[in-house]
Amino acid sequence: MTDSAAIVRLAMEGDMTIYNATEQKHRLMASLDSCQELELDLGQVSEVDTAGFQLLILAKREALRHQKVLRIVAHSTPVSDLLDFYNKVAYFGDPVHLPARD
Repeated sequence: MTDSAAIVRLAMEGDMTIYNATEQKHRLMASLDSCQELELDLGQVSEVDTAGFQLLILAKREALRHQKVLRIVAHSTPVSDLLDFYNKVAYFGDPVHLPARD
């Protein structure tokens, strides 16, 4: 793929787990290959495990390596919790908007 699109938005939905990591890796890498900036919408991710976390690290690393921008534009609660657990909120550098809790 070429860098034809300036910004691409990719929405991930459902689970980001080991059970669908291969498919999601292909989607992430293809989207990153097709643009200079990738906006990754994780607002509808209902579950994320270590495999999903590794995909996010891979995408960020590849974006940096190819001098591209990866921006997470929405965080579901499970994604926010995982990034906080691994102390990687600052690594991604995106604002995290937390919903009010009861």
